[in-house]
Amino acid sequence: MINRRDYINLMVKKNMMAKFKTVLMAVAVTFVPMQAMSVEVESPLDLLQRTSDAVIKQLKDQKDSLKDSPELVYKIVDDYIVPHLDDVSMAKLALGKNWREANNEQKIEFVDQFRTLLIRTYSKSLQEFSDEKINFFPLKVDAGEEKVIVKSEVIQAGGPKIPVSYRMRLKDNAWKVYDINIDGVSLVTSYRGTFAQEMRKGGMTGLLKMLQDKNSKVIIEGPPTDNSADKASDNRAFAWQAAS
Repeated sequence: MINRRDYINLMVKKNMMAKFKTVLMAVAVTFVPMQAMSVEVESPLDLLQRTSDAVIKQLKDQKDSLKDSPELVYKIVDDYIVPHLDDVSMAKLALGKNWREANNEQKIEFVDQFRTLLIRTYSKSLQEFSDEKINFFPLKVDAGEEKVIVKSEVIQAGGPKIPVSYRMRLKDNAWKVYDINIDGVSLVTSYRGTFAQEMRKGGMTGLLKMLQDKNSKVIIEGPPTDNSADKASDNRAFAWQAAS
């Protein structure tokens, strides 16, 4: 028999997960790579605003193909989202203080597994995207500033507006997203409780095993693209730099 307190906590958690799912559908269409790196770095706000329309167009243009071959959505995620994520910073935030408990090899593996988890999450969200709109608010970036928060809201038909903030940093002459805050809750650090629980049960080895098992389960038909695996290898150097 569930008590009242547990019931309330369950309802709050279910409501939060539903909200996260709705926002992820909109967030997933926000990223698209720049066609060419200009001398002047594109502002984070311009980047996010410009790419929303571009990804939505991709989804509409490939609507029939995605119905017949849902695994194609992995390529969209790999091409349009992954290049704009600072996956090492995201992994460190998600793991929290337990990052220091891992050795270099485990940190590299965790970055790879967490990236795969995010790819699968975004892929599922893209499949369910419909008519959500994203409204970005004005942003002023001061000279020399290397971290910003871009604020926006997701407008859903027949539902309340949901505030979403993108935490971004300037890295390798481009703005990268390292966290997304949905209605006051961090998307990245929301994993921290689950990861900490796995660490208590089986240490870093147990956590990596859990992620490997989770990522091996097919959410939609088809594996991630080979191109994604190449990017994972290319980004290993960042994990070594962040291993301290």
